[in-house]
This record gives sequence, C-alpha cells and structure tokens, in this order.
Amino acid sequence: MTLKWSALVTAALGIAITGGAAQAQTKLKWAHVYETSEPFHTQSVWAAQELAKRTNNRYQADVYPASQLGKETDLNQGLSLGSVDIIVSGSSFAARSSPPIGITYYPYVFRDANHLLAYTKSDVFKELAKGYSDKTGHQILAVTYYGARHTSSNKPIKACADMKGLKIRVPDVPAYLAMPRACGANTSPIAFAEVYLALQNGTVEAQENPLTTIEAKKFYEVQKHIALTGHIVDHLNTVVSSILWKKLSDEDKKIFSEVAQEAAARASAEIIAKEKELVGFFKDKGLTVTEVDKEDFKQNVLKSVTFESFGYRKSDYDKIQAIKSEPAL
Repeated sequence: MTLKWSALVTAALGIAITGGAAQAQTKLKWAHVYETSEPFHTQSVWAAQELAKRTNNRYQADVYPASQLGKETDLNQGLSLGSVDIIVSGSSFAARSSPPIGITYYPYVFRDANHLLAYTKSDVFKELAKGYSDKTGHQILAVTYYGARHTSSNKPIKACADMKGLKIRVPDVPAYLAMPRACGANTSPIAFAEVYLALQNGTVEAQENPLTTIEAKKFYEVQKHIALTGHIVDHLNTVVSSILWKKLSDEDKKIFSEVAQEAAARASAEIIAKEKELVGFFKDKGLTVTEVDKEDFKQNVLKSVTFESFGYRKSDYDKIQAIKSEPAL
C-alpha cells in the first residue's frame, strides 16, 4: 500500500509540474509618459487585465505611467534593449527610425478624428507601419486619438494672416513649428512646465495644444481666445517590442492585437467626447472660441513647407487625403 501510494503521489506531482510549466506566466512591462487620470493610462490598465484574462494568465502586464520607466525617448530605446515590452508613444518618435510614418504630423494631413481613425484601417497605414516594423522589428498594434491641436491666444485669430508677428510657444519639433511659421508667427520653444507663467507675464501671447491640455494645464485662465485651427490631429501608437513579438504564437499575436485595438478605440471615444464638452466649458469661462478657415491655413503650409524637408513622401499625403471618413458627429 505504501509503495502504491508513493507511486500515485509521484505521478500526481509530475502532472502538476507539467501543467504548471504549460501555464507558466510571463510578466510584461507596459509603459508610457501620461498621467494616471488620462485615458491612455486607464485603458492601458484595462488592456493589461484583458490580456491576462484572454491568455488564461499566461501574460500579465504591469502598466507604468507618468514616465516611471523613463521619458518617451527612453521608452522607445527600451523596446530594443528589452527593458520594456509594450509602450504608448507618438509617431514622431517612430519617425526617428522610419521617417515616412511621420507624415501623420504634417499640418492638415487629417481633417478630424474620424479621418485619422479611418486612416488606421487603410492600406497606407499598413504600408507605413510595415516600413517601421521592417526597420525596427517592433509592431504597431493600434493607434489612439490624442486630440486635435488648436491655438489659444490673447488676440482673435480667424485666418492665417492674423498670426503674423504673434509670439507663440510651440514645442521645438519641426512638424509642430510648420503651421505657425507658415503664417508668420514668432515661435518660442519654452519648456512645457513654464508655459502658464510665460502666457501670464506676456513672454508669449499664444500657445497650441489639444483642448484637453488647455483645460488640464489651465491655460484658459491666462488666454482670451481659442481658435479651432486643428492643424495637427495628434495620436499615439501602441507598440510591442520585437523581442516579445518574436516569442508570441500566432494565436497570441491575434489576442494582443485585438486587445490593443479595443483599448485604443475606448480611449479615442473618451477623448472625442471630452473635446466636445470643452468647447462649452471654455465659453462658460468667458473665452471666445472661433472656427477658422482651415483651408486658408492649409494652403499657406503647403506653399511654405515641403514634405521632403521632413523626410516624408507626398504620395503618402495624397493617399491619406483620399481616404473617406464619416463626418464628425
């Protein structure tokens, strides 16, 4: 009896060990630079939970917000170094490895959020994402709408010419500088943390950012006007490292892609709804919110800034312009 019982225990342990190995858990690091209150974080957390659920806990991702694992440049480098597995990051950083994908930052390439989201389902997106993947091995699984960049100022702006001589804070990024400079504004690359004070004391008269940022950073307290220039429809990519991607089975690649895309859609919907609310919020705060002649701005940019100067291809721009999308609700 003792020998038989011992054999049974040994067999049971063997099954348990084998089963445990089959269900071994892989811990992943998912990182970004955004705050915990923002949809880019809350939906990343949701996605991490979904990954665990849909893979029977074979993959568990811990989400690190607010630059806990480094700035955006560090996170992009970390994909190759193996220090992070998944990141949420702008296409301007992907463009450092594959310039053509940065075409999405050229002013007025997108009409609105719906045009951007239609682009993410297009052949041109697949081609640009493949170009990035061919260079790096990393995979862009999803694109999240970040917000359209608009211009706040202490003078009314309705047309490109109204910006001539305007002192405006703009990040020192060529694509962001393109529209203000094409309209004759004087740009200044003041550190983001110092923008409120610079607007308050008159160092600059204006700045440009999504409505959500204008609200979060309280720029509306030191500005009188918001011109809905919508010059860049900003967005973020969910990127998986080449190291992790090579290890995934085809089934798991499908799960990772579906979860990332669902999370991106949820976050995008939150941002779009928030933007609609903010127009009324700013008006209630006493600001003038103005629709502008976007075509006027667009034509000035096209005359002043070549695609080639950024490493972009006009053929990609033309393909994106041709994408049809539902009108904004």
